[in-house]
Amino acid sequence: MTENSSQRPDSGPNSHPELPTQYAPADVEGRLYERWVERGYFEADAKSGKEPYTIVIPPPNVTGSLHLGHAFEHTIIDALTRRKRMQGYETLWQPGMDHAGIATQNVVERELAKEGVSRHDLGREAFVERVWQWKAASGGQISGQMRRLGDGVAWNRERFTMDEGLSKAVQTIFKKLYEDELIYRAERIINWCPRCLTAISDIEVEYQDDDGELVSIRYGEGDTSIVVATTRAETMLGDTAVAVHPDDERYRHMVGTEIELPLTGRRIPVVTDSHVDPEFGTGAVKVTPAHDPNDFEIGQRHGLQNLTVMDEHAVITAHGPFQGLDRLEARSAIVGALRAEGRIVSEKRPYAHSVGHCSRCKTTIEPRLSMQWWVKVGPLAKASGDAVREGRVTIHPEDMSKRYFDWVDNMHDWCISRQLWWGHRIPVWYGPNGEVVCVGPDEEPPSGEGWTQDSDVLDTWFSSALWPFSTLGWPERTESLEKFYPNSALVTGYDILFFWVVRMMMMGLYAMDGTPPFHTIALHGMVRDQFGKKMSKSFGNAVNPLDWMDTYGSDAVRFTLARGANPGVDVPIGEDWVQASRNFANKIWNATRFALMNGATVEGELPAPERLSATDRWILSRLNQVVADVDAYYDDYQFAKLSDTLFHFAWDEVFDWYVELSKTTFLKGGAEAEASRRVLGEVLDVTLRLLHPVVPFVTEKLWTSLTGQESVVIADWPGDSGFRDEAAEREIENLQQVVTEVRRFRADQGLQPGQRVPARLELSGTSLAAHEDAMRSLLRLQPAGEGFTATASLPVAGATVALDLSGAIDIEAERKRLAKDLAAAEKDKAQTTAKLSNEGFLAKAPDHVVDKIRTRQATAEADIARITAQLAALPKG
Repeated sequence: MTENSSQRPDSGPNSHPELPTQYAPADVEGRLYERWVERGYFEADAKSGKEPYTIVIPPPNVTGSLHLGHAFEHTIIDALTRRKRMQGYETLWQPGMDHAGIATQNVVERELAKEGVSRHDLGREAFVERVWQWKAASGGQISGQMRRLGDGVAWNRERFTMDEGLSKAVQTIFKKLYEDELIYRAERIINWCPRCLTAISDIEVEYQDDDGELVSIRYGEGDTSIVVATTRAETMLGDTAVAVHPDDERYRHMVGTEIELPLTGRRIPVVTDSHVDPEFGTGAVKVTPAHDPNDFEIGQRHGLQNLTVMDEHAVITAHGPFQGLDRLEARSAIVGALRAEGRIVSEKRPYAHSVGHCSRCKTTIEPRLSMQWWVKVGPLAKASGDAVREGRVTIHPEDMSKRYFDWVDNMHDWCISRQLWWGHRIPVWYGPNGEVVCVGPDEEPPSGEGWTQDSDVLDTWFSSALWPFSTLGWPERTESLEKFYPNSALVTGYDILFFWVVRMMMMGLYAMDGTPPFHTIALHGMVRDQFGKKMSKSFGNAVNPLDWMDTYGSDAVRFTLARGANPGVDVPIGEDWVQASRNFANKIWNATRFALMNGATVEGELPAPERLSATDRWILSRLNQVVADVDAYYDDYQFAKLSDTLFHFAWDEVFDWYVELSKTTFLKGGAEAEASRRVLGEVLDVTLRLLHPVVPFVTEKLWTSLTGQESVVIADWPGDSGFRDEAAEREIENLQQVVTEVRRFRADQGLQPGQRVPARLELSGTSLAAHEDAMRSLLRLQPAGEGFTATASLPVAGATVALDLSGAIDIEAERKRLAKDLAAAEKDKAQTTAKLSNEGFLAKAPDHVVDKIRTRQATAEADIARITAQLAALPKG
């Protein structure tokens, strides 16, 4: 075992403050957390000689509040950093928030709307100032909620993606990329929100099945006509071609000709493109390069004209009778006009299909050709892929690597401009004669008549991509940057592997001279409800973790989340599981309180193994194995396994077995009792330290009460001493078998748990003789007095337990009850066997019905065996 550290000067190891009879998290958690922060336990010293361990928080939106996904992720990160801190690392968990451009702008615009004004009424500068005011007054409520959860972040280093230092980093890297010709401006297809009036990233698009219509339209006449199908009939006004597959014989005679586009009077070419699937629909597709990403690519390959037929509000701009109509109004009007001309071949309504919506305002997004700023990702993505392939960065779990490579090996250029006012404004100025000047953070922008700055701001993901190094002071070579970069690990959800993780990889490798931003990418799944369904307010199954914390305590929420955390796998969670974790916290509390009341101590060295009982040697052997197992699980990010290991060791082995076995020893007193008190103190000390990273509050209160030391936060992480005693483990396993089997038999016979019965224990020739008093205590067995007659005899683990049940139960009534149960089980077996032997039934019945009958048969067979054994154990008479 390792030495404890940081003893309080005002209390010795035996000065145990009395613990309340019940654990009340609300009375403990907030006070403990503030004490940790005040004492600076979570701060990181860039000047220390300790090995660094760094993790950044995935920066939550300034508009956000703590949800279960946050609580899950933060629990994992906090456990990792708390353990590393106890292991002696200089630990930095970097906190901060993202300015969340579009989300924050929407929030403030809604506030303005209540006052009857818009951002345009205020103007850009006044609006941005209003957003800063909102941020100061209302933003960042998640910080207080993180404290509730127990997040051990370095609050003195908190950053914001729009603060002065990070803004300098954004401007610096923009200019560097621009000068290296990795940033450019071009017209491309982007996701456009007609309500937010900005380009949005792929992650800000939510897809859902909407009921629309699929309309098949005939272009051209007679033998030179082609039928195309579309769900967006209004875009036909911008068609500049019809495309077919090069090998499609049906249309070979038309390739290279022109065909009339209905309603417009324009003629458009028929082209071939391998993108077209000849097996889908008619094998011909309309091509609208300005309003569809795939069509844009076809148009680029064939030099087609890009006709924009909708403005930024999704209102039709094409000349003609549809000009000025909203896209949905135009859709209906255009279909009506085509129907009147006999151009509609078929209509399918409703037609469910996947449609993208803005995640902020739920408006249907519009693919739109737009002049935007882009990052040329080719060389950056290649470097990101190479870093993983060469082993410089490890993805965990490994099977997520394929998803990573699928993205970095097939990335499209990244649209980084947004038509918003809140965010990092693009540092480019345009001159009166077409000049374009990119300005760095320490440079004066050009001035004079005709010079204007680009009105767009940068995608929020651009600044968050710099998070691992911008938070440490880059572009300055600060002590923190030298000490804490690269990060030791990144813990985040697999859902933002592309949107955030890959972009951090690209920017980190680029800005930091080929050094990746982290050594390990540890990906976790999403939190779902207990039935595996996605949590959502619209589904009615969303949970506010603060409600659960109020009811059950933060430790209970954390432990529940950790027990479900298998790498890369979604996490189901239900309130009854949180209740079970609360019960576990109470069990830890009650067991430690019992131990303190019975003199458990950490004072002095552990007695030598030869001076310890088999029970003491067993629990110390098991304790060391658990230390080794937990360490291995931590290193493999197996939080579910390490939490389950600690749960069963603490509850089953320490509290239910060792503490119970120790009661007999304590009653006897003497040297053996003193040794057991020291062992019990050691076991609780180590167990509480092992549990601390996952359940920090209750373990802090109990550990300081047990040891008299300052805080478990800064205690040493337990080490495996290497002590193992397989003989003692086998001995106690045998004892457990005897106790478990006799308890089961007592329950089967209907005995009350506290009901005492006479018994004779035949333990000679086994290692169990030394445990007879403990076994009698645990099993409520009286000594076998004169006239003892064994009515039941149970051979278990080389021992025999003979019981006299004559005065405890009505033997004849029990025999009748068991006989009745046996008859019912035999009848059920006969019925299920008959059905399963019927070939006709097996051929017709659904699989789930057959499986259900097989289960009934197996249950009946098990019941027959159990009841037959119970009858045999009853005394003859």
